[in-house]
Amino acid sequence: MALAVITRVGAVPRLPHGLLRALVRFLRTTPGRLMALLLGLLLLCLLMATVTVAGVQRKAGEIRDLVTGSEPLTVTAQDIYRALSDADATASSAFLAGGVEPASTRAQYTADITQAASALALTAGTRTPGDPLLTLSAQLPVYTGLVETARANNRQGFPVGAAYLREASGLMRTTLLPAAERFYQAENDRLANEQNAAASFPVAEVLLAAVILGCLVAAQRYLLRLTNRMFNVGLVTATAAVTISLLWLLTAMILVSVHLASARQDSSNQIAVLVQARLAAVQARADETLTLVARGTGQSYEQDFVAASAKLGGSDGAGGLLGKARALATSPAVRADLDDAVYYQQSWTKTHAAIRKADDAGQYDQAVATTVGAADTSSGTIFARLDQSLVAAINTARQAFSAGTDAAAAALTLLTPGLIVFAVLAGAGSVFGIWQRLREYW
Repeated sequence: MALAVITRVGAVPRLPHGLLRALVRFLRTTPGRLMALLLGLLLLCLLMATVTVAGVQRKAGEIRDLVTGSEPLTVTAQDIYRALSDADATASSAFLAGGVEPASTRAQYTADITQAASALALTAGTRTPGDPLLTLSAQLPVYTGLVETARANNRQGFPVGAAYLREASGLMRTTLLPAAERFYQAENDRLANEQNAAASFPVAEVLLAAVILGCLVAAQRYLLRLTNRMFNVGLVTATAAVTISLLWLLTAMILVSVHLASARQDSSNQIAVLVQARLAAVQARADETLTLVARGTGQSYEQDFVAASAKLGGSDGAGGLLGKARALATSPAVRADLDDAVYYQQSWTKTHAAIRKADDAGQYDQAVATTVGAADTSSGTIFARLDQSLVAAINTARQAFSAGTDAAAAALTLLTPGLIVFAVLAGAGSVFGIWQRLREYW
């Protein structure tokens, strides 16, 4: 009598009891066990190929995102903050010149605003909590409008120009710079998180390869007891293939972790401090010029200068952010740039003291000349050289980041096709080795 399998709609199909019992009886036989072992090893090799290749591609994507996404975006965020702060300082310097400002100062201000606007355009679509980019895009035109109004009044000799400039600077300090700082901090945190992810060790992939290696060893021990044959060529080949895959995977991932850790130590950690130092220097420069713009009512700006200067490095430049960056520096070139920065910081502190002494003594024109003059000993010239030293240090540190991420990416070269080839060898070796034993029963 023919057997029929009746299934209801929505029910799970089931094997006929007779066929199921026959399958169970077959699996209890030696050929049945060998067939189950063959299929199991084949599926494990397929799973190894899928999981390890996916893990390697994910790791390569994380490294690529660091190089092309997170790190450049962090630099762009830093550029926005620095350009805005420098624009504020430059606008104040131009105002101090009186009448028609020097062409170089005007060009510097225009370049800062253009750089900030271009950087904002590059970050369009970036999602950051609090929407600081929206604030920057909306308030930057307001700031430039106030500066232009101050400039127009100043050229005509109207005292109200100073009021407009202070209002513009107030907008910069209370709205634009805090928004730029939030954006930079968010991108810097994102970079750190993505570095952690890229440097993380792929435990699951390595454990899976190790488990499959253990299964192959167990399969050979089983066949040894079954046939008394010491070696099975197919399974030995499969074991060798999985062993090579595991060692290659382990080596590559360790190298990735080491290179990315080196990139963090030689670059990211240093850059974070160097950027803070550069921003503190620009902020101090803006405070220095605004103190003179206020003409006797700029005590708050002078207090801010003292705070920013102390944060940067103090009177001797040995502490603060410059000292911290010097301690973190791993490159002789970075240390040399920071030694220059410390020297210029010390010179700037002395020059600022001379500016304050002249201003307090009623020698306003002399104080202005020392602040915005073109002489090598002027505050503006010294600040420019300090900024150049910090930029050079940042650029050198960025090169270390590129070298570290390039080395990490190179460690994954050919790993994906290699894992696929060795997985195929492992699967083919498993099938061949067990099939040779199966043939003995038929």
